[in-house]
Order: sequence, then C-alpha cells, then structure tokens
Amino acid sequence: MQTVRTAWDVADYHRPVTQPRTLPSSPLTVATVQATPTPGDVAGNAVMAADLVRRAGERGARVAVLPELFLCAYHPPVLAADPVGTDVVADPAGMVADPRLDPLRAAAREAGVTALVGAAVRHPDGRRTIAALVVDRTGEVRVGYDKQQLWGDERELFTPGDRGATLLVDDWRLGLGICYDGCFPEHGRAAALDGAHAYLCPSGYLVGSEHRRDLYYAARALDNTMFVVFANAVGGVDPWRFNGGAAVYDPEGRVLARGADDGTAVLVATLDPAVLAATRTAHSMLVDRLPDQGGARLSMPG
Repeated sequence: MQTVRTAWDVADYHRPVTQPRTLPSSPLTVATVQATPTPGDVAGNAVMAADLVRRAGERGARVAVLPELFLCAYHPPVLAADPVGTDVVADPAGMVADPRLDPLRAAAREAGVTALVGAAVRHPDGRRTIAALVVDRTGEVRVGYDKQQLWGDERELFTPGDRGATLLVDDWRLGLGICYDGCFPEHGRAAALDGAHAYLCPSGYLVGSEHRRDLYYAARALDNTMFVVFANAVGGVDPWRFNGGAAVYDPEGRVLARGADDGTAVLVATLDPAVLAATRTAHSMLVDRLPDQGGARLSMPG
C-alpha cells in the first residue's frame, strides 16, 4: 500500500518537520527511465510509458520514475498552443480519471510497480501545474506533487506548486522533486528533514547541460545522505533536445546506474537500507546541522 502525504509547506521548506530517525527494513528496487515522448500525444506517450513500466517490473523494480512532462512531452510551443489536448484534469481530491492513461494504469497494476510520471495538470481552481503523477499498484492515478521552482518560460504557462510531498512505498519515504527543484539545496534538504530515504526527480535537461545534470543530483545525495533517482528525457529536436543520463545515486553521491546521453533506457538499481545506515553513521550532517547560522555575518577588510 502506498500513499502520498503532504510533507512540508513551501514557505517553510528549510525547516525540519520530523527527524530522519527511522530506516526501511528491506531493500527497494527502483527503475529510472530516459525516453523520447512525442509532443502533444498524451495517448501515445501513455502507451510508451506503459511499456517502460512493464520493462521495469520485469527487472524487479517496485518503483519506476519517468521524465518531467513525459505524458505531453516537454515542448513549450505545443503546450502553449494546445492546453486542452496536452493537460490531464485532476478532481478536487487530486485524482486523475483521464481514459488516455488506461494503458499506464493497467501496466502499473499488472507489473506491481508504482510509477511516477510527469504531466501537465489542470486543477479544479484553474491552475495549470507541472506535476508528478503517482500511478499506484492498484492502477489509481493521483497528483503526487506540483513543481515548486519553475524555470524560464515555464512561468508563462504554469503556476508553481505551494508545498512538497513525500511518497510512502512499503516503509520507504521518497521525497519528490521535479527538475529545477533539484537545483536548490534547500529543496532536497526539506525532503531529508522530513525523513526521506530517497529523492525522486523526473526531469528535462537539455543538450549542453551535462555537467550540471550530473553534479546537481550527486550533490543532493551527498548533502542529505539519501539516495537520488533522476529520470530525464532524451532526444527531440533543437532547441528542445534532451540529454538522457538518467541515474541513481547512493547516499554519498556515487553512481549506482547511469544511462548514456542518447537512446532509450530503463536503468534498475536496488536501494539498500544498510548502505543508508552506514552512510548516515559516517556522515552525520542531518543530525549535526545548526538550527541557524547565527547572527549577522561579520565583514572585515582584507
């Protein structure tokens, strides 16, 4: 059984909610995906997502992470021209009943995989958000998290989310972020201070950003002594051409699995609670952190 729980408010996302005292009792096998969706083709991309989720399940994954805006593809001109066709609609409880997602529902249910997949979501109050949908093992689809840190032209099309979220799968706590969220150390830290054992980030990194792509998420892992699962789009046409490199990082920021800069891939890794425990014993930043950095900083001539 898995649920999505509101974990922290955006205004307070640098403040602890619960301390990370507990560890999972057993390993969790996860998959991260890089693939090329078709701009505007929600139905076709859902079929592709279903195939990727099945492939993840066949390799033993219990959780699969797909890229940012995967269901509609990250292509701002199409998103601007056809909001009705590219969005999925959420009800007041955050549930999504769009029949175009039926193949993905069936795949998650049959494979026994919880899938996290990017989508453009229209909320009952009219807000349009970049969301991570949770497709659970019963086939239900809900809005798990709305991206808080919008990047560039996203601000003209979408409204930022107003709080973080934690996905609970078995006894693992999985903090959620989307792409640019992961560029902010305080976003990953908020997840860790809420007890996250791992941080899941569906993303859309463009060709030319390889150095930053590989650095940000390794840093979030080490900063917070937690696993990081990073999914990314790949391919496309300039200027919306993406660079793959989907990866799973251990709690010291080491690569457990990483895709190439091109080509579709389903990468699988097992998150081991013993590794998490050993890392947090050796590197106790989450426990040792100061509640603040003191008074006004001193300035002095050199």
